[in-house]
Amino acid sequence: MRTLLIAAFAFILLLGVGEAAEKYPVKPITVILPVETGSDGDVNLRPVLQKASEIIGKPMVVVNKPGGGQSIGYREIHAVRPDGYTIGMASTSIASMRLLGMLSYDHHGFTPIGLVYTTYPIIYASNKTQRPFRTMEEMIAFAKANPGEVSMATTAIGGIYWVTAMVLQHAIGIKLNIIPQEGSGGFVVTQVAGGHQDIGSSGFSAAKAQIDAGNVRFLAVVGSRRYPGKYDYAPMLKELGYNVSINSFTGLIGPPNMPKDITDKLIKTFEMAWNDPGVQKHLIGRNCIPLYLSGERFIQFCDKEKETNRKILGDAGLLKEK
Repeated sequence: MRTLLIAAFAFILLLGVGEAAEKYPVKPITVILPVETGSDGDVNLRPVLQKASEIIGKPMVVVNKPGGGQSIGYREIHAVRPDGYTIGMASTSIASMRLLGMLSYDHHGFTPIGLVYTTYPIIYASNKTQRPFRTMEEMIAFAKANPGEVSMATTAIGGIYWVTAMVLQHAIGIKLNIIPQEGSGGFVVTQVAGGHQDIGSSGFSAAKAQIDAGNVRFLAVVGSRRYPGKYDYAPMLKELGYNVSINSFTGLIGPPNMPKDITDKLIKTFEMAWNDPGVQKHLIGRNCIPLYLSGERFIQFCDKEKETNRKILGDAGLLKEK
């Protein structure tokens, strides 16, 4: 009799879990962004989240948690209850946090939802320093003649734009005074626009307003295509003879062990949002490359990025995970 009661109770519990998952979501979903407001990931991802909220029928509330090279936000995403009501943004840094010893886990420690887009870093110069470089060639020539004198603002060590600076030095054969910032691309462009650093690297979205205002000069693209429209004057590094191209990606993750049915619903929701013509127009207009890879395919993409970063960090003497 006792065994029958236990079995019946277990069945009722399972029925309740299944019913809860079927009704999911019944309240707003929090989305943690490990970057500041106005950064590339913030600006580019918000229209995707807005469309996803329309599809799933509940608000998606953005909470920005910048700092620590994005590790603060990742820690919070990792620690939340895996009920689907708190998820977060992942960027290229998630593939290097463990390599740097900043986290004890990497992308494998989360529930993958989907890769949303990739894009390319850009290089720009201040118009307010003593040496306002007009072109990338001019900056390179000065840096070669004056090792260590050109200051370059980047994101925190391990972030994609710090990685860009390390690759830039190696590919071109120059020595820069690299100054990592605590935040993401928005902090970088503020430093350069204010004349505190000579050059900087971030995504296009973070720098666009300062480029348009004339406070920074768009020098080059570290990728395989120029930016569109009136911004196509800035060459790719490949066009200048340097074979270097870097991908920066943005995706969505959940805490570990999220239920499969809830994860599948989120995957389907974000794929539908990603396919929306307005979302596609927004991403392409900012020279993002829309790319939706869900679940295991997202993990495999991150695995490749991690191996690329392993070599870069090893060359820089910063590799902590062997």
